[in-house]
Amino acid sequence: MVAVVFLVAQILGVLSSIDVVYRGARTSQGTIAWAVALNALPIVAVPAYWVLGRSRFHGYVTARRGEDSEIREIGLNARALAEPFVVPPEAARDVGAVRAAVSLADIPLLRGNHVELLVDGPATFESILAGIDGARDYILFQFFIVKDDELGGEVQRRLIAKAREGVPVYFLYDEVGSHSLPGRYKKELRSAGIEVYDFHTQQGLRNRFQLNFRNHRKVVVVDGKEAWIGGHNVGDEYMGRDAKFGRWRDTHVRIAGPAALAAQLSFVEDWYWATGRVPEVDWMPDPAPESDMKALVIPTGPADELESATLMFIHAIHSARTRVWIASPYFVPDEAVMAALHLAGLRGVDVRILIPDHPDHLLVYLAAYSYFDEASETGADFYRYTDGFLHQKVVLIDDVSAAVGTANFDNRSFRLNFEITALVADPAFAAEVEEMFEADFARSRRMERGELDRKSFWFKLGVKLARLTSPIQ
Repeated sequence: MVAVVFLVAQILGVLSSIDVVYRGARTSQGTIAWAVALNALPIVAVPAYWVLGRSRFHGYVTARRGEDSEIREIGLNARALAEPFVVPPEAARDVGAVRAAVSLADIPLLRGNHVELLVDGPATFESILAGIDGARDYILFQFFIVKDDELGGEVQRRLIAKAREGVPVYFLYDEVGSHSLPGRYKKELRSAGIEVYDFHTQQGLRNRFQLNFRNHRKVVVVDGKEAWIGGHNVGDEYMGRDAKFGRWRDTHVRIAGPAALAAQLSFVEDWYWATGRVPEVDWMPDPAPESDMKALVIPTGPADELESATLMFIHAIHSARTRVWIASPYFVPDEAVMAALHLAGLRGVDVRILIPDHPDHLLVYLAAYSYFDEASETGADFYRYTDGFLHQKVVLIDDVSAAVGTANFDNRSFRLNFEITALVADPAFAAEVEEMFEADFARSRRMERGELDRKSFWFKLGVKLARLTSPIQ
């Protein structure tokens, strides 16, 4: 019996190694590693590969971009309606961080927007809840994590109140991120007429065992006129109420104007994948009064033909002429991103990386030391935020553009998660982000060269091992 098990495992290992070579893992090194492991130790590697090893999210891309796809037609229609607000290429030529990103987005850079920077949980959820209260036509509500706590209860009450007024509410969550959300919470939403679904990651035969993908997006859209995007989830810790984390440092944006439609399209695509249906929404652009900010919303994920998140950030870094400031709770970038940061430092760009001083993942904490040791050679400065837990995902490029979204600087966000980023090309907004960064730097400690050298042998060994695991962090 044991021999039969090992024989079957060996056969599955060979077949799986053919699959990984034919389809490719996330990197060539990953392909080689999986192929060797699947043949050398198939009884362990085969189940691991089918759970963790896939690089593409099968089925979603067909549903979204198939020739006969209803979603494809909706996207083309939304883009056509937004055409009067499209910023022509020549007008965006000087905004380097935007040029390549436009090609990655479903809807291009649009003018006629007002973008509000929302710093920390109280400001963010005050804005989101006010938007929910003011909804007249519909609410699209999507978060990676939703908890049944004080904040989660308040969100639930506001959504139920709107649903009872006759406003359609569409509620989407990630089943892994929100694994602790009780059935009672969802039942109460449904009882009020709210449509509630998980993203259904394992939908489809080829995704049956695939648990490694996540829908990490946080999107709220009201009436197609306003959208909220950023790092917060729905939970009391994001309001700074958790004793373990203390102050929670995070950032969101509120977008009013035509760019909100790009966030809406992202939600509609996710909803279509989860349910097979399209919510009834409005696609007519509504420019913000007395504001003409340029904004681009870029959804990225494992269903994209290209590694959109990686390309977006690499291009932004390459476009920087004076500075690139990055805030991320998880800084475990790949070689291409590190090379872009090295080149930026070598050409005299002010490169600053803001990360937590007390992160919630030990491997990430250790790995950051190796990246600091490497990047500091080319002039990059690392800051560790000491006033609570840093969770924001923000990038500032020069004095003209800034990105706020859900993507971390790690392999998971670059290749495995569905993410969304708002890129704002506006000097006044960039100045606000600069001021926010300066306040964060004032609450941080700047890492010193040689810091790792003063650590113990075992700490240094842990840093080396953590760096080796960076592709799977």
